[in-house]
Amino acid sequence: MAGRHYAAALLALTVVAGPVGARSTIDFNGDAGGGAGRVGAITLPPYLQCVPYARRVTGVNIFGDAHTWWGQAAGRYDRGREPKVGAVMAFRPSGNSRLGHVAAVSKIVDSRTLLISHANWSPINGRRGQIERNVRAVDVSPNNDWSQVRVWFAPIKALGGTAWPVTGFIYNQKPGAEKITKPQLIKVARTAEEKSALVKQFASKSRLPAAKAEARVEAAPARAPLTNDPIGQIIARKRR
Repeated sequence: MAGRHYAAALLALTVVAGPVGARSTIDFNGDAGGGAGRVGAITLPPYLQCVPYARRVTGVNIFGDAHTWWGQAAGRYDRGREPKVGAVMAFRPSGNSRLGHVAAVSKIVDSRTLLISHANWSPINGRRGQIERNVRAVDVSPNNDWSQVRVWFAPIKALGGTAWPVTGFIYNQKPGAEKITKPQLIKVARTAEEKSALVKQFASKSRLPAAKAEARVEAAPARAPLTNDPIGQIIARKRR
């Protein structure tokens, strides 16, 4: 599924995306068919591995075989078992997928169904290495924890019969960044300068306009800073 990364031409595909979870859908602009695909204005080669495609469309800047992404993400990116739009779904090696697989979450349909975009999964027109956009992945794990999924397989025009093991999801944000985006944390600011700075940070992280971000902050209940909250700790030090 995922091979070793390409030469320098493919390394140029890497971009940094915005925070995950800020949108309900991402339309990854690529073709799902024979021949070269496109992502934005970039023409991709006729045969594409899953790794450079996932890196390009999510901005998760990890290299190497797909099965190494989860370990490489530790300390660099947030990880978890909750699917979010824009996240990388990391598959474990299983069966004929010896190197694992990575896909990008493009939409959350319901608690058991995602749409994903990925490369080199289904043979299309008899050719591997093709891009598939917004195809179904269904959670078939007993506990609804996304540890096993069935994935759309183009040759049969239906979900494949295999329950593929999933390690989890890699989010394009630094570890702990989700805590910073919560409006409740901004309520601990006492001065106008502190509040203004934190509102701007929340607006940037959440991709909300400044006015909406401030409204969310004003509506949030007051909350004391948490001991493991870096912003709360900084503000607490300023008060001493």
